[in-house]
Amino acid sequence: MSTDYNHYPYGSQRMTTFAQNGMVATSQPLAAQAGLDIMKQGGNAIDAAIATAACLTVVEPTSNGIGGDAFALVWTKGELHGLNASGPAPKSISIDAVKEKGFEEIPAFGFIPVTVPGVPAGWAELSKRFGKLPFKEVIQPAIEYAEEGFPISPVLGKFWQGAYKKFKETLTDEEFTYWFDTFAPDGKAPEIGEVWKSKGHAETLRLIAETDAESFYHGELAEKIDQFSKEHEGFLRKEDLEAFSPEWVNPIKVNYKGYDVWEIPPNGQGLAALMALRTLEDYEFREKESAETYHKMIEAMKLAFVDTQKYVTEEKEMSVSVEDLLSKAYAEERRKLIGEEAITPEAGTPPTGGTVYLATADNEGNMVSFIQSNYMGFGSGLVVPGTGIALQNRGHNFSMDPEHDNALKGGKRTYHTIIPGFLTKGDEAIGPFGVMGGFMQPQGHLQVVMNTVDFHLNPQAALDAPRWQWMEGKTVMVEPQFPNAIAQILARKGHQIKVALDGGGFGRGQIIWRDPATGVLQGGTEARTDGSIAAW
Repeated sequence: MSTDYNHYPYGSQRMTTFAQNGMVATSQPLAAQAGLDIMKQGGNAIDAAIATAACLTVVEPTSNGIGGDAFALVWTKGELHGLNASGPAPKSISIDAVKEKGFEEIPAFGFIPVTVPGVPAGWAELSKRFGKLPFKEVIQPAIEYAEEGFPISPVLGKFWQGAYKKFKETLTDEEFTYWFDTFAPDGKAPEIGEVWKSKGHAETLRLIAETDAESFYHGELAEKIDQFSKEHEGFLRKEDLEAFSPEWVNPIKVNYKGYDVWEIPPNGQGLAALMALRTLEDYEFREKESAETYHKMIEAMKLAFVDTQKYVTEEKEMSVSVEDLLSKAYAEERRKLIGEEAITPEAGTPPTGGTVYLATADNEGNMVSFIQSNYMGFGSGLVVPGTGIALQNRGHNFSMDPEHDNALKGGKRTYHTIIPGFLTKGDEAIGPFGVMGGFMQPQGHLQVVMNTVDFHLNPQAALDAPRWQWMEGKTVMVEPQFPNAIAQILARKGHQIKVALDGGGFGRGQIIWRDPATGVLQGGTEARTDGSIAAW
């Protein structure tokens, strides 16, 4: 029987999920269930987040991996904490060093864009500070899936096939051999429903679990990464791994119509979502499905994006402050640029002064918004031999212009696309939300927040709503189900509208809201992926 698991000719409806004791929402059902199982074994929302994240490196390797970065927002005991587990560029890299290798721009694949992976240290740090169960126990479900295998789900299979075809044509050097050994062991990508396993992943996860990630930065795994990099003239060294530790940061926020919307500060791009919301806060939106509503949203997002692309990098390297970019005075100046016609945005001068996402909540009031990624799907195309460690290519976002705020420099963290979000009202947590997907992420955050706050959509409907994505200049991509009549009006306003064939490029989100009065949890998950909510 031949079945197309990515063909759904009939519209379906997913309902909001309600639960009281615990909830895990993410893009892959097996990972969501693993997180819930850990909660049922006595773990809290933080343990569940780590277990889910570790599983996702195995059951959704097309979007993240052990060799990637992570960020988290953790609500516990009435306070929100931020964790930046993104790694810097190797200390020995520089613009001149890259040019000496014959590159005028940073390539997408190979060792040049590889930065220090932050994921394992991020897991260990979360466990150490807020977890209840032993770290080793929390990682165990991921080890079992890697060792025993799991059947490939539909969207996962689609992206795996696409990556394999691209890599087979373009990644022909010897250093990429190990990616094919790991992810196409039979000379092809695994098919939907086919069982895939990786002993290398299992052993690596076991070493991370047994050493609280120390092996990855100071021990056996660090040695293997160092050796692989040296063999292929990469810049990453064991000394770079040894010098790394995640950073606890103070989350940043804006108040949008009575709700505080929280993001991780730069080097993440969550600032773009906050800037757009700040620009839009003085408008009253009476109707969601209105060309005027969409027009203002798109224009505000464009203005925020060009600013963040100019200024955002590691915060200490920024030429303007976060406070200045989020100031009401600057938002007012940017708002004046929004007229009746689409504009080609330019960065302003403020007054001085490819990813997986998961959300968890437990019955103690703990909640986690967590995101991790290799970037551009599988990352750099490099897998450390025998380990299953797919190295990220996050350094591709650095600028080769020495005058740019985000200029490449050894030991510096680059502009980062992955961003977890969180919503509060007064002193109460509403809950975690996120929309993964490269530069779609702040645009997805903006749309989800407005769907919730302005248009009072339940969490599932807030995610199901058709999305738009500003690409560049006046170009805006919309999903196939985006209202055609509104698209036509936007085109008459000067927007260059393009209709996508499917929703694959519009992000994949998760939401968990908590009723402060009853503690009841309500969750929404993503129809654009293999998304699932596990709850009890």
